Amino acid sequence: MPKDKQDLTESGLPKLAQPAVRALRNAGITRLEEVAKLTEPELKQLHGIGPTAVEQLRRALADKGLDFSK
Repeated sequence: MPKDKQDLTESGLPKLAQPAVRALRNAGITRLEEVAKLTEPELKQLHGIGPTAVEQLRRALADKGLDFSK
């Protein structure tokens, strides 16, 4: 498996910086489908989620035909 940052983990989440990983884990989010249940503003409110993580998650969601909640 390539080691590119855009690779998806088994959970469907892209490989993110550790602060973003901790933010998602602390919010109880372990799968990409759970990210899709959040609005983008809700995601941005999580401490540790910055613009890069939001964009990585947006691309991962789009690759699966998903998007942030509206």
